[in-house]
Amino acid sequence: MLDPVYYAVSAVMWCWHQLFGLLLGPSSGVAWALSVVFLVLTLRALLIRPFIAQVRSARAMRVIAPQLAELRKLYAEDRPRLMKETKALQSAHGVNLVGGCLPALLQLPVFLGLLHVLRYFNRPGLTFEQNAALPNYVFGPDQVRSFLEARLFGAPLSAYLSMPQQLLDSFGGHVERVDVAVVALPLMLVAAVATHFSARHSAQQQPPDSPTASAMRFTPWIFPLGALVGGLFFPFPIAILIYWLTNNAWTLVQQRIVFSRLPTTPSAPVPVVTAASTPALVPAEPPATPTVTQAGGGGTGKRKRHASGHLRSRRRR
Repeated sequence: MLDPVYYAVSAVMWCWHQLFGLLLGPSSGVAWALSVVFLVLTLRALLIRPFIAQVRSARAMRVIAPQLAELRKLYAEDRPRLMKETKALQSAHGVNLVGGCLPALLQLPVFLGLLHVLRYFNRPGLTFEQNAALPNYVFGPDQVRSFLEARLFGAPLSAYLSMPQQLLDSFGGHVERVDVAVVALPLMLVAAVATHFSARHSAQQQPPDSPTASAMRFTPWIFPLGALVGGLFFPFPIAILIYWLTNNAWTLVQQRIVFSRLPTTPSAPVPVVTAASTPALVPAEPPATPTVTQAGGGGTGKRKRHASGHLRSRRRR
């Protein structure tokens, strides 16, 4: 079902490895690591506009937070009316809750796709020669062999701390667990720190009275556990830790740039007109026919205007 995602992820990674392989060599661990880094950069570059829309929507939510609180008090006993008025207020101010989740929703399949592709470079139960003879989606057997032989400071890119020694030895030579730990542990710590700062910066942008504010308060301490616990106890390869670090570093830099350049508050808010607040229309009275009073003379001294607007002239006797 996720084969299109696996092919797309491996295709982007293959393109970047072709470029860096020409510069550093096809079996260079740095070339393969850079192909993972630029896979992340390619995805995040495509998500710049959705991220800006997400920031604008979040700031609009901060502006209308007092009005939403008033609506919750006013319609506390009328849930359908509360939902209707809340939706109308959010729509009038350009708040899009679904669009705010779009960047995270699009990154999840790429993360799972990269994890799957990395695991398929070194399939469990197969020897080095057997894995090197099998293609891995877009990667041919030559690229698979190149990946298995690549080392980043002595550690294979698809190795992880809890990997069985039998799998570590199937990378074309004996691999010490300490070599994997020397690379994985610093990556885990730096990725956790980057995750903490990016999550804290995101939490600071939430409206203080919103329902998500209380939950977001703990995310700077919960999200980094993904890198630490995943790297220590779960099959998170070194390349996944590189992905995690690059993704959160991009998020942190992007937040600094976008939050500093976008206005803190949107332009003039759009008032919401409801049926209860719409004043009744009162028909206007027709204007009175203007008359002109002539000074002096007998009678009423008034002359009527003709339909064309000119004064009627009196006949001379």
